[in-house]
Amino acid sequence: MAGKTHKASRHLLKLIEYGGLAIITIATLIAGAQEIFRMVDERLVTLADLLMLFIYLEVVAMVAVYLDSGKLPVRMPLYIAIVALARYLALDIKNIDSWEVIAVATAILILAASALLIRYGKHRYPFPAGDHDQNWEAPDNKQK
Repeated sequence: MAGKTHKASRHLLKLIEYGGLAIITIATLIAGAQEIFRMVDERLVTLADLLMLFIYLEVVAMVAVYLDSGKLPVRMPLYIAIVALARYLALDIKNIDSWEVIAVATAILILAASALLIRYGKHRYPFPAGDHDQNWEAPDNKQK
C-alpha cells in the first residue's frame, strides 16, 4: 500500500510541476506578445524593449532546459537577473543617484562572479559519473 501511495504522490507532484511550467511558459509568451504589440502600436523599439524581450526568451529557454534535463541550471536565473539589472540601469540612469548606480553595478558584478564561480566549480570539480543522476536516498534505503 505504501508503494502505491508513494507512486501516486510522485505522479501528482510531477503533474503539479508540469502545470507550473506550463503556466510560466504561457504567461511569458503572453507578456512577450504584449511587449511586441506595444512596440508595433508605438512604432518604436528601444533598448529597454529589446532587453525585456531577451529576458522573456531566457525564461522560455530555462523552462525548455528544465524539461529536457529535469534540472534547472543555477546559472540561467543569474543571467536573467544580470540582464534585468542592466535593463534597470539603462532605463533609469537619469533618475537614480550615483550610490544606487554603484549598488546596482556591484550587484551585477556579484552575480557575474557567482556565475563564473559556478561554471568553474562544475568543470574543476565535476560529479563522479552517475552521481548526479541518482536519487539521493538515506544509506539504509540503498541496500534494499
